[in-house]
Amino acid sequence: MRTKNLSRRTLLKTTAATGAALFTGFPYVKGASSAGKLSIGTVDHWVPGNNDVLREICKRWGDENGVEVTVDFITVIGNKLLLTAQAEARAQIGHDVYAMTGWMAPMFRHRLEPLNDVVADIIEEHGPLAEYAKYAAHLDEVWLGSPAPTSSLNFASLSRLDLLKKHADIDLQKYFPGNSNRDLALVDSWDYEFFLLAAEKLHKAGHPFGASLSGGGTDSNNWLGALFAAYGASIINESGDISVDSDATREVLEYMSRFTQFMPESVYAWDNASNNRWIISGRGSSTCNPPSAWAVAKRDNPAVAEQLWHHDNPRGPSGRFRCINPAFWSVWDFSQNISAAKDLLRYVARKDVVDTMVVASQGFDIPVITSHYQNNDYWTYAEPPKGVLYNYPIRGDEKQIMAGYPAPPQFASQIYAQTLLPNLVARVTQGGESFDDAISWAENEAELVSRG
Repeated sequence: MRTKNLSRRTLLKTTAATGAALFTGFPYVKGASSAGKLSIGTVDHWVPGNNDVLREICKRWGDENGVEVTVDFITVIGNKLLLTAQAEARAQIGHDVYAMTGWMAPMFRHRLEPLNDVVADIIEEHGPLAEYAKYAAHLDEVWLGSPAPTSSLNFASLSRLDLLKKHADIDLQKYFPGNSNRDLALVDSWDYEFFLLAAEKLHKAGHPFGASLSGGGTDSNNWLGALFAAYGASIINESGDISVDSDATREVLEYMSRFTQFMPESVYAWDNASNNRWIISGRGSSTCNPPSAWAVAKRDNPAVAEQLWHHDNPRGPSGRFRCINPAFWSVWDFSQNISAAKDLLRYVARKDVVDTMVVASQGFDIPVITSHYQNNDYWTYAEPPKGVLYNYPIRGDEKQIMAGYPAPPQFASQIYAQTLLPNLVARVTQGGESFDDAISWAENEAELVSRG
């Protein structure tokens, strides 16, 4: 493996050039808030009804504290959440509190108010945060975000029980039951080569696996992030060295060259809503997704919802991995009401608030605060079918990571933002490039990441 040493440099600043290169569309920007008012820009939730519950919680806090609170829900489709953040950071005007999902907090570190006092209070009151929280929102001893009450998720596999049993002779409930009684030998056999054989059978039956390979969304990052990690492949390693030119990367590209033959051709144009639509349509047999597809299917196609089952991702030569996309609420350093913003962050970290949002999200939201996660059994009793969400939280040997792993956060955030993993795969599987040419391209992109 060839490596190139990268020094730890400052993060990419939010420049107009970067925004123009990476994102399209027009941002949603509010005017600045004043004393006695507080504005929140957060994720337009995938699960029907979730936004209404969150707005009411924030209003209740505002009424009790004499603060006029407005909540704006901004879609992640078309990267509008990120695009709007870029616009607000450049203009230094906008919301007081802003949702930072995935790697967004490190990307905007230079415009975020330190939240060490808030997070310290939360930990003292509720106990530690999940391990990945420090990786995603704590840089140079500064907390850049506080646990959001909603929209943290992980990317479990999601499949149709009936289609896998009928066309691939796989009884998912035996492999991943809706309880703790797992057959570890069966679980161990659930690897990427086994899943490839199943994908071929499902494709022949007209019900392929479908997941985005587009550079226009983030879902592609997350399922491929788990796949790359399972093969021990990375763009940049934990030491900050460029590591993409490796046997492991070639194994991934060879695997995807075979696997994409059994996927819809349209996956190269999919956005973050497409895999949901794929499953809900009844044609898709499997994807990698949080429970939003199931939750919407309950409303729009109940017959499909009754056949859905969340389960572990396949195992690769280096283990079994699952990507997490955590959500934090950050405070812009240009906020006109920083004190009220911090008080709100403390409030929405309360267990009663978080528990309410878990139910409102129909199990989609995974609490960042460990005790809130461990002391909520919603995923056990949610239905139909009974057990559908049991394996959405990690129950087995999957290692929870963020796309861009194992690179240091300042590099991983840009691997994620520039969708280097799906672009690398697409250059080979769609563009017909050789492995060497595609890897050379990725090396050049990694060099640009290092320069900031």
